[in-house]
Amino acid sequence: MKVFDYTVVVWKEKEGYVSKCPELGVASCGDSISDAVENLKEAVELYLENAETLGLLDDIEESLTTKEKFTTREKVIR
Repeated sequence: MKVFDYTVVVWKEKEGYVSKCPELGVASCGDSISDAVENLKEAVELYLENAETLGLLDDIEESLTTKEKFTTREKVIR
């Protein structure tokens, strides 16, 4: 059994919260932050099951197992 470590980004929108895993490009949502995170976990699990079935898990494994992950915020002024 492999352990995958993925990043969760959550932001507020007008009618709830959006959650996204940038490593996989998978997103979900919920009425609260915890709902959005839990729904994203389910979406990531389904994504990984599908990737395994299609033989694509090796292509994404490194991004989910590396211990060096960094996040930052940047601004663009327009």
